[in-house]
Amino acid sequence: MPAAAAPWLLLAVFSGTLISLQARITGELAAGLGGDGFAAAVISFGSGFVVLTLGLLVLRKPRHGVGLVLADVRSRRLKWWQVLGGFGGAAFLLAQGLTVGALGVALFTVAIVAGQVTGGLLFDRMGLGPAGPQRPTRRRVVGAVLVLAAVGLSMADKLGGGFPYVLLLLPLVAGVCVSWQQAVNGHVKNAAGSAYAGTFFNFVAGTGALSVIFLVHAVAAGVPSRLPAEPYLYLGGLVGISFITIAVATVQKLGVLLLGLCTITGQLVGSLALDLLLPHGDTDVTAATVAGVVLALAAVALAALSGTRTGRVVASSGVTRAEAPAVDISAIS
Repeated sequence: MPAAAAPWLLLAVFSGTLISLQARITGELAAGLGGDGFAAAVISFGSGFVVLTLGLLVLRKPRHGVGLVLADVRSRRLKWWQVLGGFGGAAFLLAQGLTVGALGVALFTVAIVAGQVTGGLLFDRMGLGPAGPQRPTRRRVVGAVLVLAAVGLSMADKLGGGFPYVLLLLPLVAGVCVSWQQAVNGHVKNAAGSAYAGTFFNFVAGTGALSVIFLVHAVAAGVPSRLPAEPYLYLGGLVGISFITIAVATVQKLGVLLLGLCTITGQLVGSLALDLLLPHGDTDVTAATVAGVVLALAAVALAALSGTRTGRVVASSGVTRAEAPAVDISAIS
């Protein structure tokens, strides 16, 4: 691994610890809302959207970046679905709100890990990220298999008639969605020239998707009767802004899979520490859970040792920015 990549690796690992922190906050918020994970997800994502929108009112460069992205979508230099990375974040946050209370942060994270590594291998091979196609090495494939084994090990002593298998499936799928999000986010950041603008589009798409899901659920089941009084439960959006911005800024440097592996390292350590030191809900950290986390960490290290190829940006089409003037939104005030 080139020495120049070290700061990006450390940033990505730090963002993983923030992800586990957000999982805990969202899980507790859902519990405070009477178990309504849908409301918790839309509040968390929506608060981040509000903060970013307010920031656009005072920051000229991100406003210009938003205009560049809109121009690139209009000219088809940037594909329309590449600005929908927030859907992956929405899936992740919804899985947090619905499952963390029952699974615990550690088991939730190991399931997310399995989805992220699988998605990272697939999307790097497809060249979906801005670093272009990256052939999966033998070590990375073995690492991915070991992560899947870690999921099985973590839940080995939890299996039984009462185990919520369906809840485990949600973070698995969400992990794949997160890898897709990280891949397309890099293209948006390149178009905007600003990680802030790339993060903003994430929150636009994610808040929109979660709002629709929440409204449908509210029609069927109603809305929470009260809001929790603890202020820290409403910080999930700010935490999300932090780790999504880091992912947007680093995916071109590390590639989809390696970015995922670094964030996974932070997630695993942070989630296990939270469940051990600050247990919440029905969480139960057993020896099998700890062993599964250790195995997943070993798998991450093995895959990371194979290195990565960086620096090549794959354009979405042959249209140049000179042919597609930016939409001017800099007059917003």
